Amino acid sequence: MILPSSVTIGLVAVPASATLPVERPLAGQHVAVLGRGGVLSRRDIRALVERLGGTCAFSLSDHTTVVILTGDAVVQTWPAHVRDVMTEDTLCRAAGLPDVETLRSRFYSTRDLLGMYPGLREDHLRYLGKWGLIRPVAGRYSFNDLHVIKAAAADLGRGVSLNGILRGLLAERTGQLAFDFQPPRMDSPRARVVSLPAVKHEARSDADRAAQIRTANYTLASKYFLEGAELDDGDERNLDAASTAYRRALLFDPQLVPALVNLANIHYERDELVEADAIYEKAIRYDPECFEAYFNLGNIHHDLARYPDAVVNYREALAINPAYPEAHFYLAVTLEKLGRSAEAKPHWQQYRELDPDGEFTELAKEFSD
Repeated sequence: MILPSSVTIGLVAVPASATLPVERPLAGQHVAVLGRGGVLSRRDIRALVERLGGTCAFSLSDHTTVVILTGDAVVQTWPAHVRDVMTEDTLCRAAGLPDVETLRSRFYSTRDLLGMYPGLREDHLRYLGKWGLIRPVAGRYSFNDLHVIKAAAADLGRGVSLNGILRGLLAERTGQLAFDFQPPRMDSPRARVVSLPAVKHEARSDADRAAQIRTANYTLASKYFLEGAELDDGDERNLDAASTAYRRALLFDPQLVPALVNLANIHYERDELVEADAIYEKAIRYDPECFEAYFNLGNIHHDLARYPDAVVNYREALAINPAYPEAHFYLAVTLEKLGRSAEAKPHWQQYRELDPDGEFTELAKEFSD
């Protein structure tokens, strides 16, 4: 669902008042993004580059024609095939976003929020955004997002599971949306006010009607997704019903990535690897920063002894969520199978540091010492 107060540029929601770019200045360009610690996230930069017509990578290659410097990146002498060098600020302006200083001053960064709510983690924010409960602007959060973030942080502090929090918040929003789309009742003045007369409704713009349809579809997709998540409890007897619910959700919103991932997981559990692989790939097309899809694709490739492909997917997963210990563990195992022990060693060490009491700690210790 796209809220009326925002529009979507690639994967980045920006205020409706922002001026959208008319031209595609990066059309046909191969863009390398260098540096760490900038204002924009990797996901934001990739989305903006693609919106402006370019292809994005996070390393320099022989095909690079444009370089974007972020964070700690420094100016240097570039190869002859690099035609232009941009900054984050230049990219923001080209994409119609506020400049970098405005983003810093008017929006909350992830670091700001983690300081305000000590029990909150980056993955919590990522999931809130993935479920459409908050709308980051170029990787930063507005005052309007604080209500949801504060409620989620309070529930986490009381020991409520993240899944429970997400379901509760989504159910609360879904219930409100469902009320907004109730048919008019002749005995309810409130309902008659909410529903416009037929003539006025027909006079509304195509954009308004399309927005209503999208919102109604999202409401129904959310309903079926919640049904599937409730059934998807690990009991084999419930998997058929959970799968059916996820598929119904996807009928109304084919790009509902959580439903795609959970449906693929069911296929994976049933050893239907071809089906799972295809659905994980679809999830990645809709959300290039979907950690779960990359990680589980890595597992599929590993199970099929396609170790180089598994390494690629595990690395992509860790680029999105470097604090997930199991991704380090399975990447290390796969590298060992390829005979690349030197590359595996830091991932054994990362696994030990991130999960010192983990199931495979002794094995990791043996390989990393």
